[in-house]
Amino acid sequence: MALTESKMLPLGTQAPNFFLPDTVSGNLVEFKNITQKASASVVLFWCNHCPYVLHLQAEVVRCAREYSALGVVFVAISSNDIAKYPDDAPDKMKLHAQRYRYPFPYLFDETQAVAHAYDAACTPDFYVFGANHRLVYRGRFDDSRPKNNTPATGADLRQALDAVLNNSPMAAVQYPSLGCGIKWKTP
Repeated sequence: MALTESKMLPLGTQAPNFFLPDTVSGNLVEFKNITQKASASVVLFWCNHCPYVLHLQAEVVRCAREYSALGVVFVAISSNDIAKYPDDAPDKMKLHAQRYRYPFPYLFDETQAVAHAYDAACTPDFYVFGANHRLVYRGRFDDSRPKNNTPATGADLRQALDAVLNNSPMAAVQYPSLGCGIKWKTP
């Protein structure tokens, strides 16, 4: 799998709204509806098979549990082409989310329109929006990668969330995420 860097959507961008099915509950989820009372929201592009996602998974779940208690809403989206990558199909997404006890909805972007709207490029790819749904952070979870012997801590994402929650300045430098490229459908 080719290492891909996130594209870094411009800060201040209004969060693109979406309606996507949650693979666990079966419910249709609207971004604006689930985040209307959130102090911040995190949209993460995710999938079942990417080694970069699997490497961070336990710490992302821990981070989501911690910050959800502080009013932050997390939502994960898989946009991969399931014809080419059947391990990312909705039925397998549901099993994956249940197995790892995701404390957030795990949504399927079948048309890939949401990934395009967010200019997402890789898994994992993280976006933090303030209470006003404006982008304040995009990029990496931390500098941990498979086989680099750096423990996953979520330092970059946690710093961004703490800044939003405390009305503090955001870090001047935001690093792109690195991971597997989103598996785009071919026209």
